[in-house]
Amino acid sequence: MGRRSTHTPEQLRKLILDAAQAIIEDQGLSGLSAREIARRISYSPGTIYNMFDNLDDVILNVEARILDDLRERLQSVLLEAPPSSEAVLRLARNYMDFTHERPRLWNVLFEHYMPEGTDVPQWYQDKLEELMACVETSLGSHFTPSQDDERRRAARVLWAGVHGITSLSTANKLASVTSQSASRLVDDLVGTYLAGLEAGAGVDADSDSGSDRGSGAIAVDAGTAAGGSPAGE
Repeated sequence: MGRRSTHTPEQLRKLILDAAQAIIEDQGLSGLSAREIARRISYSPGTIYNMFDNLDDVILNVEARILDDLRERLQSVLLEAPPSSEAVLRLARNYMDFTHERPRLWNVLFEHYMPEGTDVPQWYQDKLEELMACVETSLGSHFTPSQDDERRRAARVLWAGVHGITSLSTANKLASVTSQSASRLVDDLVGTYLAGLEAGAGVDADSDSGSDRGSGAIAVDAGTAAGGSPAGE
């Protein structure tokens, strides 16, 4: 039942997002509706559309909360560990732990699709880039300052693989692929990929051709893409 508003617009937005987030955690994305949100906050469904463009807008803002929480967690790792192989591994482990702590909430990022012809807003894309910037920063010791493109590509290849493992694990599908634990697979993936980057750098340093480390990174990227788990950014 609707009621006269006793909240500011900012408070109402928070009420709506809190309710939507709770519904998703309880029932998954399929349980979310404007009517159910309204019931939980004791407002009419129309109130939701006064605060948000539509239900997709509500979901995107819930997703934004998840992305912000993950970014803060990854940034806290970077504050404790300078760019290094250890920092990359700690980021990957924290990412995996985060996805396992609240799997339904995390999975909404990949279950929710915008209506056909509707683009994801720029502010959402910016949040994704902030996450990838954490990975790029952790890889800093493996690339020279002039190799930004190579470092960006390496961050995305590596994280796509890590995401593939965590996705199978949170969906309880990993056992159909291997008896190894998700943490073991993540450690193996990160260790092998970083060893490849380092080996590629060593080959380039000894080469008389004058090529930079990027060629080594490209070779490892191709190998990882051929054998790694599929994942979307």
